[in-house]
Amino acid sequence: MLKARFFTSAMLALAVAGSVWAQQTPPAADAAPPPPPKEYNQQILVPGSWFHGVHGLAFNKDDQLFAGSVLGQAIYRVQVDSGEVDRLVEPPIGMADDIAFAEDGSMAWTAFLLGKVYLRRGNKTIEVANGLSGPNSLAFGKDGRLFVSEVFLGDALYEIDIKNVDKPEFKSIARNDLRRIAEKLGGLNGFEINKDDGFLYGPLWFKGQAVKINVDTGAVEVIASGFTTPAAANIDPQSRDDLYVIDTANGSVWKVSLTSKAKRLVATLKSGLDNLAFDSRGRLFVTSMTDNGIYLVDKVTGAARTIVEGKLAIPADLAVASESGKDTVHTADVFSYRTVDGNSGAVNDVLRVHGDTHAYPLGISIGPKHVLLSSWFSMTVEKVDRKTGKLVASFTDFAAPVDALEASDGTVYVAELATGNLVKVSADGKTRSTVVKELRGPVALAQGPGNVIYVTEVGAGAVSQIDVGSGARKVVADGLAGPEGIDVGPDGRLYVAEVGQKRVVAIDPATGTKTVVASNLDIGLEPYPGGPPALVPTGVAVGKTGAVYVSSDRRNAMYKLTPPTP
Repeated sequence: MLKARFFTSAMLALAVAGSVWAQQTPPAADAAPPPPPKEYNQQILVPGSWFHGVHGLAFNKDDQLFAGSVLGQAIYRVQVDSGEVDRLVEPPIGMADDIAFAEDGSMAWTAFLLGKVYLRRGNKTIEVANGLSGPNSLAFGKDGRLFVSEVFLGDALYEIDIKNVDKPEFKSIARNDLRRIAEKLGGLNGFEINKDDGFLYGPLWFKGQAVKINVDTGAVEVIASGFTTPAAANIDPQSRDDLYVIDTANGSVWKVSLTSKAKRLVATLKSGLDNLAFDSRGRLFVTSMTDNGIYLVDKVTGAARTIVEGKLAIPADLAVASESGKDTVHTADVFSYRTVDGNSGAVNDVLRVHGDTHAYPLGISIGPKHVLLSSWFSMTVEKVDRKTGKLVASFTDFAAPVDALEASDGTVYVAELATGNLVKVSADGKTRSTVVKELRGPVALAQGPGNVIYVTEVGAGAVSQIDVGSGARKVVADGLAGPEGIDVGPDGRLYVAEVGQKRVVAIDPATGTKTVVASNLDIGLEPYPGGPPALVPTGVAVGKTGAVYVSSDRRNAMYKLTPPTP
């Protein structure tokens, strides 16, 4: 469990000689400057957790459990009895969407965003394939052959020839040089090779099917259908005839007989399940990317026991609604849209990815009628009704949208990371125009007075002001190290997460004067090589009470900063 850490600012003491002396003696030219303002008090409002979305899951021959996290870019070892976790493979190569073990103990995994596959034997890690488009699942056959699928960014099944992997002349194999077994399958996600018959068994994400594939010919046979979004399938090592399938859309766990094709519901958890694994005793474990969770599921009763879980998965951008002295913090949690009680820290789901939506929210704002969710990964801006919490519209075809704002007339303004444009979108999403071009790595937007929008530009180390009516633009403050989240406080100042300095600063928009609000914050999840800056933007939101909320993307927590007592 991650423990909260509290930091207090240093105090400077000034001696005053006396009022008469002070009035008669002019200050020296090199007199000490006044002490800096006190920093805000820090509180961990929502405690942190391991992982950053947990995906790949596998046991080795010693029954040790290993879990992978794509955005966490690491592989973890999990003690199933105690829930203790330690990190085994460091970022960025550990971004395992799936993990598999060979009979000889070798561990392989897919680095989804890097487009690579790695193999570890002993203490040696070897890149065995590269250039793949979203390598997702992989498995070893009974003869040591290694198979990998592309999903979401591609759609194919390949074999990676690793016979010569231990030879000095071995080089990572490019995608075009791999043996392609089949393509356009429909999203072959978490699969397994049956050690008895040598066939591959797995789910087709986009077709709602569980299938059997001949890895030599590519022939596909449907075993079961009627799933909503099947994410992974494994064979029970005890029965050796039962294929267990998880459905991420509704959190269901199914058992399918390979002999009779009979299908039975075993358990129902929450949506967002991503993978499953059996230990040598036939115990079933499943992962939840939405809850940073791993659970032991009883195959008879369907009851689930929590091994490890988090309150938040990967908190990114924040927005706050204040009413009757109470703050509600709206959180883009990558695998969900959640709210947090500003007093108690209680977390509630609004939308869950693959249950209520298929987008991955990283940017969030509260408009007059809608909450807007933006995602550079799924290239969408979604509108959620503020009263009902229901998804009412999804706008697509943006170039990596990172944040969006809704104006009083329903117009939406979207910051695109890939183009550097601020785009004006009509309320129905049909009409678009460019307000400003060449923003230097926009990350977050904040509504200012009138037609003014403030934007953080991580590539420029600046905060800019844009008049959306005229298109006029000016720099409010520069010299910032990695500015990301931004909000306008009740005092009119801009509160900005300066990630490169691990702090939040308040900026006077009229003068550009910066005041440190809080320092030594655990923020700034590192991007992977070639990935976008501000991979997971650190969010900042300011309530009407003056409390400042900050997401900790590094520890999956949330800070509450309160003004110091005068």
